[in-house]
Amino acid sequence: MDMTPEEIARRSADAMMPDDKAPAALGIVIEAVGPGEAAASMVVTEAMVNGHGTCHGGYIFALADTAFAYACNSYGQRAVAQHCSISFLKPAQIGMKLTALARERHRAERSGIYDVTLTADGATIAEFRGHSRIVPGTLI
Repeated sequence: MDMTPEEIARRSADAMMPDDKAPAALGIVIEAVGPGEAAASMVVTEAMVNGHGTCHGGYIFALADTAFAYACNSYGQRAVAQHCSISFLKPAQIGMKLTALARERHRAERSGIYDVTLTADGATIAEFRGHSRIVPGTLI
């Protein structure tokens, strides 16, 4: 049965979800997936704030990394992070809904580059860039 690229992306995400425990534990929701892209969100809880009363750092990276993972695995192949970097622009507050939008910038043979923009209440709070590497095996 031939599948469209959108169907492959959705089935790839569905194959990843049962074993993807960390995003579930953080309340991360996969909002959308497509070929080379994904959107994920989470709401900042009291448990996510630091000593300054803001959410800044690891939780935001985890949300970005989740969107990145679903985007680079959207072709039915297994991909892992090879390198990631993030620039934090603004902290988030308790109750804010954070959204991460991952988009493919380049993909060739076994590697890809993806940019993730993270927003809260319409404002950009972080920019993430991830490099992926295809590894043996398939998702679907």
